[in-house]
Amino acid sequence: MDIATILGMVTGFGLVGYAIMVGAGIMAFVDTQSLLIVVGGTIGATLIHYPLDQFLGAITVAKKAFLVKLPEPAKVIEQMLDFSNRARREGILALEEAIADSKDPFLKKGIQLAVDGENPQSIENILDIEIQYLKDRHKSGASIFMSMAGYAPGLGLVGTLIGLVAMLQNMDDPSTIGPSMAVALLTTFYGALLANLLFTPLSGKLKFRSEEEALVWELTREGVLSISAGDNPRIVEQRLNSFLAPKKRTEEKD
Repeated sequence: MDIATILGMVTGFGLVGYAIMVGAGIMAFVDTQSLLIVVGGTIGATLIHYPLDQFLGAITVAKKAFLVKLPEPAKVIEQMLDFSNRARREGILALEEAIADSKDPFLKKGIQLAVDGENPQSIENILDIEIQYLKDRHKSGASIFMSMAGYAPGLGLVGTLIGLVAMLQNMDDPSTIGPSMAVALLTTFYGALLANLLFTPLSGKLKFRSEEEALVWELTREGVLSISAGDNPRIVEQRLNSFLAPKKRTEEKD
């Protein structure tokens, strides 16, 4: 569970809701017609822009903004060093048992390729494809939410125009002016709220998560390649530490 994402959404929507409640009241900002224009229009525009499978896939990817807990890069380095030392002492075949209970499919795939005797170049090519696919998948999800962040205010403007047209056409009936103005203003409000408190932040968090997960996989790939090549564990440690900022690196061991 990503506390920052949950805390940010609760804080953002909570403070906006509180400001509404101490002002005109929550019901003054509830309008079904405006919601249909903004939410329905945004979803419709997104479906026109992207294939259905990518749109549905973005919903799955969005879970990473809330639920995914990635291992610390330093922990990944420690694990790869442990594998390197074990392979040096007991032989690389011993790693097959070491990864039996691992829940990381990327790690298991890399180590299994090394255990099976694949040459380092083939292992690197296979794992690079996996990493690139991960980046592409996350990039697609982030771009969909960024597109929705652009559509929502635009649909809010459309709703504003609809409300203004309805108001101007019924100027002789004062009772219709209020509801028409509500549609005109609330659609803009909904569009700006969804764009700035939901879609844009989600897109940004997914990009950040993608970079984090790609770093973990790149560390794993480099560790597997070093183990496959039979590198000294100290060289493995230095090689993997080069991916991290100095303050985050593991301590070098004698």
